[in-house]
Amino acid sequence: MGNIFLFTMIIGIVAGLILIPIFTKEQGSKKEGQKLKLGIFITVVVILLLSVFSFYYFSNFDRNISSLWLFGLFLTAGGAILAKGIERKVKGLLFLACLGLGIYFLTAFIFNADEKYKLAKMDEKVEIQTFDEQETPASVPPQFARNKMKKAFGQVPNTSYYELGNLQIQKLNGDYVYIAPVEFSGFFKWWKGNSTPGYFTLSATDSTANPKFIKSEMVYTPSSFFIKNIERHIRMQYPKKIFYGDVQLEIDEEGQPFYIRTYGEFISARNGFTAKGLVVVDSKSGAIKEFPLADVPAFIDGAVSPEAVSLQNSYYGNFIHGFWNSKFGKSDVKLPSDEGTESNVSPIFDENGTMYYFTDFTSPKEGVDSMLGYSLTNSKTGKATFYTGNPEQSYMDSQGALQIIEKRFIEKKWHGQMPILYNFYGEASWLTAVLDSNGFLQNYFIVSAANPEISVYATTPNDALKQYKIALQRGKGTVDGNSKAEEKLISGSVVRVYKEKSGDFTVVSFLLENRQNFMISSEKVPLAIYLKEGDKVTVRYLNTGEDFLPAKELTIEALQ
Repeated sequence: MGNIFLFTMIIGIVAGLILIPIFTKEQGSKKEGQKLKLGIFITVVVILLLSVFSFYYFSNFDRNISSLWLFGLFLTAGGAILAKGIERKVKGLLFLACLGLGIYFLTAFIFNADEKYKLAKMDEKVEIQTFDEQETPASVPPQFARNKMKKAFGQVPNTSYYELGNLQIQKLNGDYVYIAPVEFSGFFKWWKGNSTPGYFTLSATDSTANPKFIKSEMVYTPSSFFIKNIERHIRMQYPKKIFYGDVQLEIDEEGQPFYIRTYGEFISARNGFTAKGLVVVDSKSGAIKEFPLADVPAFIDGAVSPEAVSLQNSYYGNFIHGFWNSKFGKSDVKLPSDEGTESNVSPIFDENGTMYYFTDFTSPKEGVDSMLGYSLTNSKTGKATFYTGNPEQSYMDSQGALQIIEKRFIEKKWHGQMPILYNFYGEASWLTAVLDSNGFLQNYFIVSAANPEISVYATTPNDALKQYKIALQRGKGTVDGNSKAEEKLISGSVVRVYKEKSGDFTVVSFLLENRQNFMISSEKVPLAIYLKEGDKVTVRYLNTGEDFLPAKELTIEALQ
């Protein structure tokens, strides 16, 4: 607390000297005039002290001198108006200096656009590695998870004191889970309770799982007040640091809850932001530590806040050719989607358990739902990669995928949430959870980004994937396998054959004598339509472990 008192005292005294005229020409009682002036000065200083202290204490604003530029502008203007003679000229010069500084701060966003783009520039690639259908993606939508946690709130002792806090995803002891703290429901509940009892966890991959309440006392929380408020507690320890984004809860491997917050630097003149590190607070003891991004503790997944990532995406998409181009010509401009689950980005995990923030980019032209690419930002390092997709194909953006779902279930009034672009079987595809009007999960919907007419839905992501493989064989998509499928070659006799017409092509399913099932489209092998029982064949296929294995090549011995 000492820092804020000293800061406000210095500001109050300096502000009083600027605002109150020092020299006057009145010739009355000199002693009485000095007493009056001293009384006015003390009154003004006290008012300014209270005002400055209240602003910085309750707003948790950074206490850097540059944060006072607007206050200084009005203060010097008032001082120049009230002063006379030489004093007016001096304070007038101070006002002009503050005015120039204010103009610099207010126009910085125009001139630092190139620097923002340079700092946000991403590595560029074409396609991500194909997703392995044996690995279940974190696909439980947050709205559904939150509803389940609310229904399980009876597990919390003294339920009336508390409410559910913000939801976020994390990898905990090898499992992908949502976590949400129990928060105070108001000032008087905090006054009586002093600490919250714990937090909820819920699987982010299994929609049938139930929430678990974990008892772990938390004293420093977002819903606490005064010095126990987590943001104020952080600000008191780091009065000059620049923070961006809300505090987030992270759980270590022992189940101990910590609050984290991302800090960084302005790009110029209190404008823009680039992340540099984070602070970690023990929610019970209040012990606090600072870490640069290079030294983030292993248990923390979201070191860079989703708000900071969303901001970087905006810089990268808008400022490729500077500020004015982003407003008028818009050459090469691409707008980040606002369909993400956390501050316009969606957290996802790769096969190694590393969390990334996903965002797709679309055209600034109205009425166009064509995707221009998508970004994956490492949530620990902030390093981002932009994927352009196959340049020979036009991809549908996340908004387009959501519109297809809305039209498909228009009578039921279901809607999609958390669209994520994956590379299923070599096909860029949107996987989206479908919720009803009450926010409960109904199914999972997969639609090809390049061929929107190819779409399926099922009750689980893996069931939807199996159907999607069949749909790709029937349509004009591709089945190039997954990231772990081994390509194999087999020869044998055909025992059973089933053919199904799909548009201009035929999907041929056949069983070999070794009891393995295969499927292939006549689009890939036109002569497959002549396949019959007893034929000897050679099949090149991908060993995905599924009931019907996707064949890449088929050679019929009798037709050679």
